[in-house]
Amino acid sequence: MLETYIRAHFQRVLIDPIAKVLAQHFSPNQITVLSLIAGLLAALCIALGWNLLAFFLLLLSGYLDMLDGTVARLTGRSTAFGTMLDIMCDRAVEWAVIMGLYAVEPSTRGWLCLLMLGSVLMVVSSFLVAGIFVKNDGNKSFNYTPSLMERPEAFLFFVLMIFFPAWFCWLSLLFIILVLYTALLRMWQTHKNLALTEGS
Repeated sequence: MLETYIRAHFQRVLIDPIAKVLAQHFSPNQITVLSLIAGLLAALCIALGWNLLAFFLLLLSGYLDMLDGTVARLTGRSTAFGTMLDIMCDRAVEWAVIMGLYAVEPSTRGWLCLLMLGSVLMVVSSFLVAGIFVKNDGNKSFNYTPSLMERPEAFLFFVLMIFFPAWFCWLSLLFIILVLYTALLRMWQTHKNLALTEGS
């Protein structure tokens, strides 16, 4: 949702100029792997209680994740494997961050973290299945339907959980509810799109 409103301005000011420089030195897949490494290090820092460093690394991971696709488009190096690598690395970072949050207080966060992982599994499944059946009209290499909970919102929740551990229970429950709602909303949107396509 946030990406829908701020991506165009953010892209023009903070992504495109940097992408043009990075494109001369790094391949899109190398940037994707750097995003993965930053995310995994962020998760480790969360577990160790190094919150400021975790925050910086999480932002860096998200920023690099936006850069890789732009570099791919600028250089004409968008590939099916690059798309797969990007999606897999994104999920690995999210899994690692949730594990890092769990490691802070395993005795009280176990079930909540399991439910968070389950909700992520559901929303990713809805996202990928919608990508199979709905025509891709965007500038990404796969169908992408903007929705309520996207990666920026997830990262915002992670940051709040890092800096406000006393609120973890409520933040995680809200995260789970919003992510599951997003999965159901995407299913409904896909159902409507398919009904229109199949009825035409």
